[in-house]
Amino acid sequence: MIRFVLSFVILLAALPARAEVDVKEITSPGGLDAWLVEDHSIPFVALELRFRGGGSLDPQDKRGVTNLMVGLLEEGAGDLDAQGFARAAESLAADFRYSVNDDQISVSARFLTENRDQALDLLRTSLVQPRFDQDAIERVRGQVASGIASSQTDPRDIVGKAFDSLVFGEHPYGSSLEGTLESVGTLTREDILASHAGALTRDRLYISAVGDITEGELASLIDDLLGALPETGAPLPNPVDPNLPGGVQVIDFATPQSIAAFAQKGIDRDHPDFFAAYILNHILGGGGFESRLMTEVREKRGLTYGVYSYLADKDAAQLWMGSVASANDRVAEAISVIRAEWERIRTEGVTPEELENAKTYLTGAYPLQFEGNGPIADIAVGMQMEGLPTDYITTRNDKVNAVTLEDVNRVARDLLTPESLTFVVVGQPVGLESTVN
Repeated sequence: MIRFVLSFVILLAALPARAEVDVKEITSPGGLDAWLVEDHSIPFVALELRFRGGGSLDPQDKRGVTNLMVGLLEEGAGDLDAQGFARAAESLAADFRYSVNDDQISVSARFLTENRDQALDLLRTSLVQPRFDQDAIERVRGQVASGIASSQTDPRDIVGKAFDSLVFGEHPYGSSLEGTLESVGTLTREDILASHAGALTRDRLYISAVGDITEGELASLIDDLLGALPETGAPLPNPVDPNLPGGVQVIDFATPQSIAAFAQKGIDRDHPDFFAAYILNHILGGGGFESRLMTEVREKRGLTYGVYSYLADKDAAQLWMGSVASANDRVAEAISVIRAEWERIRTEGVTPEELENAKTYLTGAYPLQFEGNGPIADIAVGMQMEGLPTDYITTRNDKVNAVTLEDVNRVARDLLTPESLTFVVVGQPVGLESTVN
């Protein structure tokens, strides 16, 4: 589900140049590929694993099963029940985290060099031999159900779900990866086992490690850790053509402030105009208080505390998205101003000063925090999933600086389509009625 989360590719576009980060590509004897950044200054390793697919692998009638399965990975494995697994990790000073989104399952591990073997043995059992005990299933199912129930009264959750349903329809992106109270309530242990077998597989695996470990040690480690996983998994979903007819869909909900999500079609990370589009978005709505949307909607008219836009590059679809919240009697005006700015920047372009300010911000004043083994490992595995080369870290700023004023303004004319800008509004907006279903 997109909600209002920046896609990882946009975070990548904000990386500072870090020539001192030496990324090595390795292949294990068992054929697993990984990226490594050695750092022996402290006896600590950060390991990141990603499995492509995530919640979008759910069968249509089993929505929420991948989310439930991932939530159970640390709830007992091998000979250890949930409490035993937690105590074992704590005794090793190891930290394991498991999460899922529409497009991937993430496993993050942090451990000391002296406890590496024991920590990885424990991690391996959670990935290869999860117990899926019935009491744990019911406990986690209850937690998921509580979250679903709570989201039904949260305007931001409501607008996210309504937006996804409108834009993506029957595609897995079109419904919540948490599932519904009904779908989660009917999931069985057999469903969870099938999800595990189809999602945690070698054919969709990406690996990075940063810290006190050598190439040879990492190669041996990942074979031991991951070699027993199935070779292939469930098929990935097909691409989806987003439904963006233009206009507004209103979801009636009693709240003093309306929440709106909006979008048009976006651009793929591999497109040669990606950096021009990224800079254009920064000027339009991604640059905080310096962006045009913030200036026009908040600063000049006081219609909102915040409005923003971003590029969302999902595996099966690309969107140019945004969000705004405004009082019910002012949200119609806020939407009108957003549409006007979308059109103005398309037809008039940006100024040389705006372009230079954006470049300065993106290459210097707005770096992603890139300190510590954990953040570097997270960035490295994301780079792999995006198909970026290992030297991207050091060449990224050059790509930003190579974008010309002509590039940005051409992309504005070619990519921005104000007529297809589609809004989903949750609240009781005055003077605003649904024009799309």
